[in-house]
Amino acid sequence: MQLPIQSQSTLYAEPWEAGATPDDLAEIARVADRAGFHYLATCDHVAVPRRLAGAMGTTWYDPVATLAYLAAITTRTLLLSHVAVVGLRHPLLTAKQYATLDHLSGGRLVLGVGAGHVQEEFEVLGADFAGRGAVLDETIDALRAALGPEEFPEFHGRRFHFQDLGQRPRPAQERVPIWVGGSSPAAVRRAALRGDGWLPQGDPRDKLPHQIARIRELRERNGIEGPFCVGAIAEPLYVGEARWDLGRRTLSGKPDALADSLREYAALGVHQVQLRFRSRGRAELIDQIAAFAADVAPHLT
Repeated sequence: MQLPIQSQSTLYAEPWEAGATPDDLAEIARVADRAGFHYLATCDHVAVPRRLAGAMGTTWYDPVATLAYLAAITTRTLLLSHVAVVGLRHPLLTAKQYATLDHLSGGRLVLGVGAGHVQEEFEVLGADFAGRGAVLDETIDALRAALGPEEFPEFHGRRFHFQDLGQRPRPAQERVPIWVGGSSPAAVRRAALRGDGWLPQGDPRDKLPHQIARIRELRERNGIEGPFCVGAIAEPLYVGEARWDLGRRTLSGKPDALADSLREYAALGVHQVQLRFRSRGRAELIDQIAAFAADVAPHLT
């Protein structure tokens, strides 16, 4: 699940999140960790322009700081940036931050990356908005080197060059998984050719088979082997029958019916499904997480 509170777009945030505290965030993370959730995720925006603030809000926690905080208060769940806009930063800076996070967490990092979409954010940081796709491609390649086992990583690309510059600590993992976010043709191609996984951005179920087939085709054509994790973002979820208006898109009902619905993702070729529970406060969200873990998750594979 992507955690509430740490990003508060009007597209998905619940009203109670505006007044939530770090203690609320921490307790929700601990509950999800104990419940056996595969990962906890956070978003990334440095600054939101006034023209977009009405829809996006301006509450976006820093992903490295937030995931490091979560690493210290959880024990097993993976820590995912969904997604880090790595084109805003030099890859050596990104590598330093996330290598340290992986080291401190004992190898629980999954680095989710994306191209970004807010022009003003790029401009104020001196980053290339128009060329952000090509920048992301090269940044992923540079991060492969910078997050590898070498104390003095080396990379020579069109935009980035580094060698003879040591960085420790190294990541705890031999290979930090890089999952690529986005659903455009360019993002899908990037995920297939450069990533260890794909994080679609809101694709409905009927769009996933075509996208997944495209990824498989690209990987086979280019001789790319090895594990690859296909993700999906499920519809908003509520375990049980609510006594309040959940909205027409929310999946709700008995645990076995919810499990039947979620199992359809596996049949489409999906490996992990990100959930967002409807709730009216911290207590109800915690109850939803616990109910899902106890009554729905056992029916899933």
